[in-house]
Amino acid sequence: MSFNIALSGLNAAQKDLDVTSNNIANVNTVGFKESRAEFVDVYASSLLAAGKTRVGGGVLTSDVAQQFQQGSIMNTQNSLDLAIGGNGFFATVPELGSQEFSYTRAGQFKLSDDNFIINSAGDHLLGFPVNPDGTSSSVSLSTASPVRIPIASGAPAQTGEVDLRMNLPASSNAITGAPGNFDMDDALTYNHSTSVTVFDSLGDSHVQTYYFIKDPNLLGTTPNEWFIATSIDGELVDLHDAASGPPTTTSGIAVGTGANAVDGGKLRFGSNGDFLAITPAGGFITEQLPATILTNGSDITQQIVLDFNLDAVNPGPNEPTQFASGFEVTSLEQNGLPVGRLTGVEIGPDGLVMATYSNGTSQPLSRVALVNFSNPQGLTQTGGTDWKESLLSGEGLAGEAGAGTYGTIKSQALEQSNVNLTTELIDLISAQRNFQANSRSLEVDNQLNQTILQIR
Repeated sequence: MSFNIALSGLNAAQKDLDVTSNNIANVNTVGFKESRAEFVDVYASSLLAAGKTRVGGGVLTSDVAQQFQQGSIMNTQNSLDLAIGGNGFFATVPELGSQEFSYTRAGQFKLSDDNFIINSAGDHLLGFPVNPDGTSSSVSLSTASPVRIPIASGAPAQTGEVDLRMNLPASSNAITGAPGNFDMDDALTYNHSTSVTVFDSLGDSHVQTYYFIKDPNLLGTTPNEWFIATSIDGELVDLHDAASGPPTTTSGIAVGTGANAVDGGKLRFGSNGDFLAITPAGGFITEQLPATILTNGSDITQQIVLDFNLDAVNPGPNEPTQFASGFEVTSLEQNGLPVGRLTGVEIGPDGLVMATYSNGTSQPLSRVALVNFSNPQGLTQTGGTDWKESLLSGEGLAGEAGAGTYGTIKSQALEQSNVNLTTELIDLISAQRNFQANSRSLEVDNQLNQTILQIR
């Protein structure tokens, strides 16, 4: 009996050594969770056994339990390195279309040759589908799919509006013969000009120039008026009445003659320099851009609104002015976009994966899925710092990072092993002493048996 007790102690000590050695071996394994050997004593019982004098039958290993306390967070320079702060696991599948889910805390992800986010084993990271505004359209594992970074370019957007604010100098000399003698190639026929780059529906750029001509009628019934005309890529373009609806009617204000003839508009300022009104009152919009400008097959119905932010009731700082200072453009913005090239990927604390493009746009792609279990210690280890669902762990519940009991996701960071090396070394010494003590018990039992056998 004593031989078996000592032998069970040796086996338990060996198991403790194995578990401790495995913890020490994985002290630098990202996402690794330490294990703990748990033991129980052994007692044989029967109806006629003397309970007060029973001797135990040794020790058994009841469980090697994983410890899921948080590991420390290590910052990196890779935006695809992810760490979970709190509860939850990343969900992965071995291949596209697979439902064989694995769960991990190791966030060492990278891009595959098809631009899918994968780990070192080639498993695909799963994410929830998202709407254009970044909200999740579903938080079920059944609808989660591998996260892919698009290789396509960011879509261009044609310019539909130009926002312009400026100061037109009150001291500017009126142009004699204006606006009939306007010639965009002759700087003496207009007072000031400014340009902005606009885009067609295919993302090609065009230069739109605005010309400002002071009305020579300085002392008339409507002083402080300026004519305005515009050209795109050196070709004059008519300004229409924006209020009449597409394709809109002409403004009725002729600027230039002959080859320089174009429909323009008027800006009127008060005696205090405030912006009072525009003509036509409905605002300025260009004619549909001619095919001589849009030579690449882009949208030939494109028109561009010129917005001066006019508020005749409450003049504000966003309107043009006519003060006794130099010509100054304080704002010149347009809402078009060129073709964008992928410049980076950002993953937020809520797991939202955003692609950013060189044209200044960003696009939500997916939301990294997190999965939680009622009993993480019941998960089945499969190696590679992966676990699989089991009856003991309960069914995995998917959710968004930062919601409810789910942890947050930190990009450019990794969760290190939660092994405490100092504690493990102490445990190693303890297991070694335990092994030696049980070995000594076997040795003593053997000596006693030898003594009995030598009795004559």
